[in-house]
Amino acid sequence: MMKRIWATFYARSLEFVRDRSTMGWNLILPIALVFGLAFVFSGTGQPLFKVGVIADQQTSDTVNKAAHPFLNTAHIDFYPVAANDKTVTMRKVGRHQIDMLVDVRPHEMHYWVNQDSAKGDVVEKLLQASGGTALTKENVTGQEIRYVDWVVPGILGMNLMFSCLFGVGFVIVRYRKSGYLKRLNATPLSASEFLLAQIFSRLLLVVLVTCIVFVGTNLFLHFTMEGSYWLLFLVLVLGSFCLISLSLVVTARVSSEELAGGLLNLLTWPMMVLSGVWFSMEGTHPAMQMLSQLSPLTHMLSAARAIMLDGAGLAQISTQMLVMGFMSIVFLAIGAVMFKWTTD
Repeated sequence: MMKRIWATFYARSLEFVRDRSTMGWNLILPIALVFGLAFVFSGTGQPLFKVGVIADQQTSDTVNKAAHPFLNTAHIDFYPVAANDKTVTMRKVGRHQIDMLVDVRPHEMHYWVNQDSAKGDVVEKLLQASGGTALTKENVTGQEIRYVDWVVPGILGMNLMFSCLFGVGFVIVRYRKSGYLKRLNATPLSASEFLLAQIFSRLLLVVLVTCIVFVGTNLFLHFTMEGSYWLLFLVLVLGSFCLISLSLVVTARVSSEELAGGLLNLLTWPMMVLSGVWFSMEGTHPAMQMLSQLSPLTHMLSAARAIMLDGAGLAQISTQMLVMGFMSIVFLAIGAVMFKWTTD
């Protein structure tokens, strides 16, 4: 028995070593992730809280910390907010995107906090203990929501992303490696027809599962839903289609499951970090915010949260829908052109 185990172990290890592309990705991917995450979360220590600041004598990039002693508190990310953006930023406080908004202009001296936010409560106590001119507490404009209402689209979107990318990608690679695609190539079936069949099969599955999870959890948690369920369903379908199309680009010519896994991980991890799954990108480096716009998941989550929390209609999320539609067409076209039936 041990001989058979050893023979199997040796053959599989030799196969991996001889596959230079796979071995290369297994070395490059973790290094790229470490450096990428180190850049995103660089600094002496990540701030625990995020506070928007309206103050005189500050630029669009720099907060005037001399305006109030609170603005020198450690471990809080203070970022400047224009006075005419106050209403929009107040809504972000209510949506748990930031923990507090303070207006420290001499003729204002107010602050806004979400009473349902545990982090907001801590920041409020730090403000009160900071000294300086007292700020008047104001109620957040609009409905204050729970953190679960904000984060549930991110959780479902992350699960959807993994299911779409890995569910289709690995299947096609396995078909190609086993010779199944080679046999299909002898039939009148075209590459576009095969890919569309794969897309719609996975699309039906992921949409059905996501709907079941959403409805089941909503029965107990009663998520905030200000917009249309039908519009939210449309975002789900289009976002899923876009992510599945993206997986076809990655696996159009790959014949190694290990390499496919490395390439798909190279896509999923940055999307999970930069697409606002767990935390808002408000106040992060502008380059990171621009980079996040390249992710289909960013636009899907943005549209879903706008519908659920703000009651957005089709006109308000038209930009996100157009971007996802355009990405889907581009990904599907590239996947069809690059598609290879065999491993040769």
